[in-house]
Amino acid sequence: MAAADNVRTAPRTYGNWRQPASAGIGGLGTLGTGIMMGGMVMTIIALTAGGLGAALVVMLIVGSSLLLLMLKDKHNQSALQRLSTRIGWQRAKMAKHNIYRSGPLGRTPWGKFQLPGLAAASQLSEYKDSYGRPFALLFYPSTRHFTVIINAEPDGASLVDEDQIDVWVAHWGQWLASLGHEPGIIAASVTVESAPDTGIRLRREVMNNMQEGTPAIARAMLTEVVQTYPEGSALVSARVALTFKGTDRSGKRRKEEDMGRELASRLPALTQSLNSTGAGAARPVNAQELCETIRIAYDPAAAGLIDEARSQGMSPELQWTDVGPAGAQSFWDKYRHDSAWSVTWQMTQAPRGEVFSSVLSQLVGPHPDIDRKRVTLLYRPLDAATAARMVEADKRNASFRATTSSRPSARSMTEARAADRTAMEEARGAGLVNFGLVVTGTVMTAEQIPDMVAAIDNLGATARVLLRPAYGSQDSAFVAALPLGVVLQSHLSVPAGLRESL
Repeated sequence: MAAADNVRTAPRTYGNWRQPASAGIGGLGTLGTGIMMGGMVMTIIALTAGGLGAALVVMLIVGSSLLLLMLKDKHNQSALQRLSTRIGWQRAKMAKHNIYRSGPLGRTPWGKFQLPGLAAASQLSEYKDSYGRPFALLFYPSTRHFTVIINAEPDGASLVDEDQIDVWVAHWGQWLASLGHEPGIIAASVTVESAPDTGIRLRREVMNNMQEGTPAIARAMLTEVVQTYPEGSALVSARVALTFKGTDRSGKRRKEEDMGRELASRLPALTQSLNSTGAGAARPVNAQELCETIRIAYDPAAAGLIDEARSQGMSPELQWTDVGPAGAQSFWDKYRHDSAWSVTWQMTQAPRGEVFSSVLSQLVGPHPDIDRKRVTLLYRPLDAATAARMVEADKRNASFRATTSSRPSARSMTEARAADRTAMEEARGAGLVNFGLVVTGTVMTAEQIPDMVAAIDNLGATARVLLRPAYGSQDSAFVAALPLGVVLQSHLSVPAGLRESL
């Protein structure tokens, strides 16, 4: 036996993700620094034109604005951002935009159970790919985005060698990097949902395979399994949503039929490329499956009815105008929809330092205090030109923040070194992806909400991510966590670039 065979390699770790930030002075971004410089000029002008009193007034206004920008909490949210969020929530509440009533007796003029919020104008159609598999195609008229959803059946990491897990992670990284070279793709999301198993599918499988003349002891044993196994068991599903822009390279709008034909030829390659990432047998989701998924998300009590109908060989035959809630109301820190309550969190800080591949395993897994849980990773792939420009700008900004002080902090020096490594990896051909994380927990009664919040806080700590409830926008965050391919950056009242420059 060779000596090298006895050497145990250290587990592979991952990290070096960074949050883009603009260069500025004293914790301010580019726009904040510009406001400070402009305030100094305005103070001098006021001192010259109106005297000391006018200069003090201008200095007080500018100083208050800068103070609101510089006071930040642990989630890197400035006082100005928190104040604007509170004002926006109060305006929406006064206009009753947080209340939704649909159906024939609802407040909506169309009399159907249409989806609320960001997905209200979405349109659903169905096509067949080149393998003859039907797939659902979502169209958002306001942003001209098209979304296809892929159903994955991940094998899980139990009893799997570390080498195989490393291979899966490597292929997943390659798959994400390849999205930057896919024509027209602007966003992707991965939704892992855990929910209690009703046991109806197990009962149907057992009863359909039970033969006549089965021994009584075997029949009794199977009957006991069917009755007791669903208690405490969970059903975990994973879906990948890919969002494409509805314009060609010349900026001309594309019709829904043209986009359906193009995606029909591209879907087989996209699903096959997922097989090597540990996603299992990936296949496109058809319109009926998508309708059932969204209907259960808004009304979890319907899950048992849908499973019961399928066990009897009947299909619910839902339409896209039937999957929305009959009633929904958004509160400051929670969301009420049909038969359940939900709270949605957003990631404000990724795990610092290096982590193992299993860092999110407990967060995505089922929990006894949460009836249904969705963990959605949001990705925005960047093309090669944009990635090169972004990493070089981030490298300059990090270097500027580290050199503006005579005694730079350890964090600024670490960020400068990390930005330099990122630029070097991109120069070698690595891809660049912006990512985020949204977590939605759903319970059936309001009394369960405190236990659910405590559970999510503990799970976020085990995953080493910093989670913050989506205050004032629980309904929009709930939609973002669904496998619908909604691109949040396209619906912001304040552009993301302007937010970062503050």
